[in-house]
Amino acid sequence: MSYFSSTSPYYKTNITNNYLDMFEYRSILSENDDVLFEITKTYEYRPDLLAFDLYKDVNLWWVFAVRNRSIINDSVFDFIPGTRIYLPKLSNIKTALGI
Repeated sequence: MSYFSSTSPYYKTNITNNYLDMFEYRSILSENDDVLFEITKTYEYRPDLLAFDLYKDVNLWWVFAVRNRSIINDSVFDFIPGTRIYLPKLSNIKTALGI
């Protein structure tokens, strides 16, 4: 049983004595046909807006950092105009998250 929704980055992380255990990464696999996208001013510091525009779910804001670990270290503050990231397909996300 998880304390978090299936779209949460913390879904696999346990809670012990009201504290989060060690964070367990959820993986989003890369695919050859993932789209290369350059972050625009519209999405500066707002991965939630891009997640909504692409996937209709603001809760998937974190998938960009997981898919682009070598580019994005901070999910919000590394989300700056001019940064080029790969966008995972919604079908791939759904499969990875079991939704």
